[in-house]
Amino acid sequence: MAEDAMTRTETDSLGSLEIPADAYWGIHTARALENFPISLRPISVYRDLVVGLAMVKQASARANREIGVLDEERAGLIDEACRRIIDGEFHDQFVVGVVQGGAGTSTNMNANEVITNVALEIAGRPKGDYEFLSPIDHTNRSQSTNDVYPTAIKVGLGLDLRTLLEELDLLRQSFLAKAHEFHDILKVGRTQLQDAVPMTLGQEFHGFATTLGEDYHRLKENAYLLCEVNMGATAIGTGITTHPGYATAVIRHLRDISGLDLETAEDLVESTSDTGAFMSFSSSLKRNAIKLSKISNDLRLLSSGPQAGFGEINLPARQAGSSIMPGKVNPVIPEVVNQVAFAVAGADLTVTMAVEGGQLQLNAFEPIIAHSIFQSITWMRRGMRTLRINCIDGITANRERLGAMVGSSVGVVTALTPYIGYAASAALAKAALLTGRNVGDLVVEAGLMSREDVDKQLSPARLSGLETVTQAIPIHTAAEDVI
Repeated sequence: MAEDAMTRTETDSLGSLEIPADAYWGIHTARALENFPISLRPISVYRDLVVGLAMVKQASARANREIGVLDEERAGLIDEACRRIIDGEFHDQFVVGVVQGGAGTSTNMNANEVITNVALEIAGRPKGDYEFLSPIDHTNRSQSTNDVYPTAIKVGLGLDLRTLLEELDLLRQSFLAKAHEFHDILKVGRTQLQDAVPMTLGQEFHGFATTLGEDYHRLKENAYLLCEVNMGATAIGTGITTHPGYATAVIRHLRDISGLDLETAEDLVESTSDTGAFMSFSSSLKRNAIKLSKISNDLRLLSSGPQAGFGEINLPARQAGSSIMPGKVNPVIPEVVNQVAFAVAGADLTVTMAVEGGQLQLNAFEPIIAHSIFQSITWMRRGMRTLRINCIDGITANRERLGAMVGSSVGVVTALTPYIGYAASAALAKAALLTGRNVGDLVVEAGLMSREDVDKQLSPARLSGLETVTQAIPIHTAAEDVI
């Protein structure tokens, strides 16, 4: 290895390159930087992918030491280097682009080179001293990109999912808090954007919380698909170049290091070629994103106006909404969540096509799969957080407007049909629409029910279904009596 103050020379099968002397990455990473100036986003943007790589390499070093194919000193140096990366150091050295050819080989070699040069530094040796510690012969011992890379993706996603689920549950709790705050506020429910029957604003927000709770469980269920890994498969699943005890040892160490309930696939050939688990997991992310988008649509509708729209709730004012219309405030937080959902849906289609595009014993398109899913989780986590902090927690209800709309809504007549009949109720609804009068008043004037009975049946508790009807009133069926 030649070295001066600015660079060091590294050599591979294609020739030699000058590498910045202070870089922990080496020649394989340098070639990837030349070959893949595509996304201009390094793999380090996904912290848990880098951590997943370091965990896989640490588990491999421990397994190799255990089975006797790597000596104590080198295994210990690799182990310590991986620990420091897991703890957050040297992430800026993971510089290859997230979108790359080669089925992730560049990512694997970037990890091998960084870990090796960190280990060399720990040993007091110069970067690039690969005769003592080699990125391939030692750090990559018993491994191939084809088992390291998909396993690191799954470990990273498992770690990343934890923080996503934390944000999802916090958002669910925010909706529950609003459900409690709005529990007694009656409003008009709507189906097909037309007035339906009454409900409470609290029930509406409780529904939002419930649907997010369902997604929480669906995401956890699909996460189990990521627990089956192919460590020990090496190139195509046959385990060529590995010791017979490696696969058992490496999965045990990887479980201990990651805290994830990982297991070795029964069929390593199938597991190396099949990426269906990524497609299923991506689909569960899309489900959650689309439901968040639907909730955001509802929030924008309910807050529309404020004068010429629904105007039922007020979203926190986050910024001026127009450069030409003074005082205009737009629902920018739900809008950005909508856009996150659109991106997640697109990413899911990308994952689907990449899974389908795999050929024979390997899927070469795992880099775009990884990028798509990690980006979806990252954006969804951030979207949930901003929706919770900058929107949901600050929502207020327009109680007077909600009350006025319920009072004049013909939808409340539905609650009276068990007592006055459908035909009479329809006639009353028509009369209320024509005159703009209160439905309850028309019922009393028609002599169909007493004021006491009307008030009882049209109480917020009864209208919203929070109080069960226990006493029936004889049905009056003469529709002509109320016209």
